[in-house]
Amino acid sequence: MPIVTLTTDFGLAGHYAGVLKGVILDIAPRAVLVDITHEAPAYGIGEAAYLVAESWRWFPKRTVHLVVVDPGVGSARRPILLEADGHLFVAPDNGVLAQVYAGPKAAVKVKVRHITNANLFGAGASTTFHGRDIFAPVAAYLAKGGRPAQAGPLIEDYLRPHAGAPVRTGHRVWQGQVLCVDRFGNLITNFLESEFPAVRTRPFVLIPGITRVEKLVDHYAEAAPGEVVAIIGSSGYLEVSANQASAARILGAGVGAPVELTIY
Repeated sequence: MPIVTLTTDFGLAGHYAGVLKGVILDIAPRAVLVDITHEAPAYGIGEAAYLVAESWRWFPKRTVHLVVVDPGVGSARRPILLEADGHLFVAPDNGVLAQVYAGPKAAVKVKVRHITNANLFGAGASTTFHGRDIFAPVAAYLAKGGRPAQAGPLIEDYLRPHAGAPVRTGHRVWQGQVLCVDRFGNLITNFLESEFPAVRTRPFVLIPGITRVEKLVDHYAEAAPGEVVAIIGSSGYLEVSANQASAARILGAGVGAPVELTIY
């Protein structure tokens, strides 16, 4: 049975997320719908890009990933179809798929198409709800086994924003940023343990904002309640966390906040 994942910033209080599902099931009634989240920050392209990047590989090949975090709806931004390592992604061309096609965890084989085939769209497509009228119908078409080539032509000029890799600013110093803040208030940085393994064996200082963090723990219980520490999260990124508390609230930091790492 075909699988369609959904990642949006629609929230659950309104009808929008439910309507997406209705459109897909009307076209592809055998589809299995999996909610990654509908609570991505409104218009939060960078955080949604992280959420997509950390979830898609856990699904079988031929899964269709529908991503609707779209501050440019009604503008000249294009709807795109990304083919990546046997998976299909339907999303706006605004960088929300950037970590799938670029960066340290990027897919190996990538094709991007501009979705231009209006025959796949909903009748009377609106200018304000492209999730319902363009993205969901195309995702459903693909879930039914439709050919990606029918969606539109291949393109090379899709948006390639800075993938957010840390930048070396000194002999032992790198500048990074917070990619995501999870519901527990953990600050997930863009420092991958696989690229900075020395944090486990050498002294370091991690500075999110103005706070120095010099202690790395293997699990949260190693820290005292409320103590701010560093930890390698399940995604492999270095995180700033507080035991039984929100590091984001304690430090006053959020997505995009600068993070400096020094390894001695």
